Amino acid sequence: MRKLGFETRAVHSGREDLTDLGVHAPPIDLSTTYPVGSLGGIGECFDALAQGGPLRDNPIYARLHNPTVVRFEKALAALEGAEEAVAFGSGMAALTAVLLAARQGGKHVVACRPVYGGTDHLLDSGLLGLEVTWTHPHHVSKALRPDTALVVLETPANPTLALIDIARVVAQAGDIPVLVDSTFATPVLQNPLAHGAAMVLHSATKFLGGHGDVMGGVVATSAAWAARLRQVRIATGGVLHPEAGYMLHRGLATLPVRVREAQRGAQFLAERLASHPAVSRTWYPGLASGDPEGLVGRQMRGPGCLLSFELAGGTKAAARVMERLELLTPAVSLGSVDTLIQHPASLTHRVVDATDREASGISEGMLRVSVGLENPEDLWADLQNALEALQREEIAARVEKPLFGLTNPGLGRS
Repeated sequence: MRKLGFETRAVHSGREDLTDLGVHAPPIDLSTTYPVGSLGGIGECFDALAQGGPLRDNPIYARLHNPTVVRFEKALAALEGAEEAVAFGSGMAALTAVLLAARQGGKHVVACRPVYGGTDHLLDSGLLGLEVTWTHPHHVSKALRPDTALVVLETPANPTLALIDIARVVAQAGDIPVLVDSTFATPVLQNPLAHGAAMVLHSATKFLGGHGDVMGGVVATSAAWAARLRQVRIATGGVLHPEAGYMLHRGLATLPVRVREAQRGAQFLAERLASHPAVSRTWYPGLASGDPEGLVGRQMRGPGCLLSFELAGGTKAAARVMERLELLTPAVSLGSVDTLIQHPASLTHRVVDATDREASGISEGMLRVSVGLENPEDLWADLQNALEALQREEIAARVEKPLFGLTNPGLGRS
């Protein structure tokens, strides 16, 4: 049989058993425990699951296995070209599991900034007994130590949209596994495993769910790494609820359509923001300045659905623009059907040290936009109105500013 296209896999993966079940929509299994019947062989079944292996005869307990969650995992693995995938209750739970699983190989991690603020904080905190060396993607090999267990990167990066050549980092890492957070790209636009990464992580809360109403995380990887991750999940309890698994699985069917349409709007907005006099800088891989290594078309199949732009007036100017918006929603998160805008320095990256934030290009005047499915012209009209209002306020402030301490320089002259 010919290899199915991405769109077909997005619709049909994880649904292979539905005909045998006699249903059209995947069922939701809400059981927390399963009758074991005879004790013959149940111990071996438990041992297999506890060691991260696949289901044998009986799920036993929902923390060990849930068929609804497994459907989502199989579908996501099919989209990433992975042997298996392991789902968790959130993106941070997924990252934590990876770090704990990798801890068996050493206590040192090499990471490239910028990454999501929560990722940065977890790595830098030492909470999991790990030491981190932050480095530029071109200098990964110099940062490696004998006890390095993992290399961590995010591309496109949050929130600068900087792109990293995955294959180049993998070559530098050698035998050290590389984890790529590909949340911004989704499997529609990028498959890190195809470029040599050992694991690809998604905050499934974002594009995979796609509607801002479900939380989860997932890692696609090899069967060996998946078994280790399931062991951590079982031991720590970071499981994905079956209702969330159902909703995330359902979200995959429309993922290609949503991502490509939102990407069209992001390109439209980025081009207009880049030429607006109130904007000092625009970050977007679809602009010439946003892809200096030519990774769009080589590593990514498109520039994506997020962009960032900078206002010279810092936090105050960013706040003014956000307050003036009527259509864009001021909120954290991304990947929803509606457009969200947020201030990274105050929200998603507030936990990152200010010096490290600035060094990563995250300024006080930066705003990040996750473009949704609205008409791009409507989104631009909303942004344009807010930016022009900001310009009027700045002009008025300059006009009203006293000269030499006098409100009217003409007074007192003879």
